[in-house]
Amino acid sequence: MKISTLVKRALKNGFKIKPAKGYKYLKDIKVGSLFETGFGTRGILLDSGVNAKVIITQTEVKDYPEYYLGKKLISNKTEVKEIT
Repeated sequence: MKISTLVKRALKNGFKIKPAKGYKYLKDIKVGSLFETGFGTRGILLDSGVNAKVIITQTEVKDYPEYYLGKKLISNKTEVKEIT
């Protein structure tokens, strides 16, 4: 196929993406839910709009972990596992 044909089809059909198997997007879980990312970061979802307001409670980052903890704004398309 030609690149121009692929581009026309992509623009016509739109771009659809799904999270990895076993994961959900932050926008798809309930407010107040606990979550964990693929990198071991854990948090609580406070609000989800264009971006997600979260409180990060635990991180696997070794250098300056205190920087990553607390209230943060992250993408609501972040792939997470909901912790029940």
